[in-house]
Amino acid sequence: MLENREGQRVPQVTFRMRENNQWVDVTTDDLFKGKTVAVFSLPGAFTPTCSSSHVPRFNELAPVFFKHGVDEILCLSVNDTFVMNEWAADQKAENIRFIPDGNGEFSEGMGMLVDKENLGFGKRSWRYSMLVKDGVIEKMF
Repeated sequence: MLENREGQRVPQVTFRMRENNQWVDVTTDDLFKGKTVAVFSLPGAFTPTCSSSHVPRFNELAPVFFKHGVDEILCLSVNDTFVMNEWAADQKAENIRFIPDGNGEFSEGMGMLVDKENLGFGKRSWRYSMLVKDGVIEKMF
């Protein structure tokens, strides 16, 4: 059974990202400190259900999230920054920030890293979502 982490802090990691053809280190604090953030994590970029259902629906509902005090919506997946950037462009989801958990460090820290080697995927994240306030997980689904 997967652990519910409500009331706990999110893992402290640094995400390696490419923004404007430059390497950028984005820390957990950069993403969560002093903010209310909705996070949804998926097994992989470009996968059918994630691309056809999850990302479009979060993007569509973003104004409702923002109206209720959410500052940002993050989509996290165990993929590298190049894949996540291409997926973001493909999805045209302007209300969502795509975060690459390339080594699965955040997912592992959340207790959500799963071995999908039998499918040829390596380590991936379970599907989950959470509401994080100032780095503390308030609700987790």
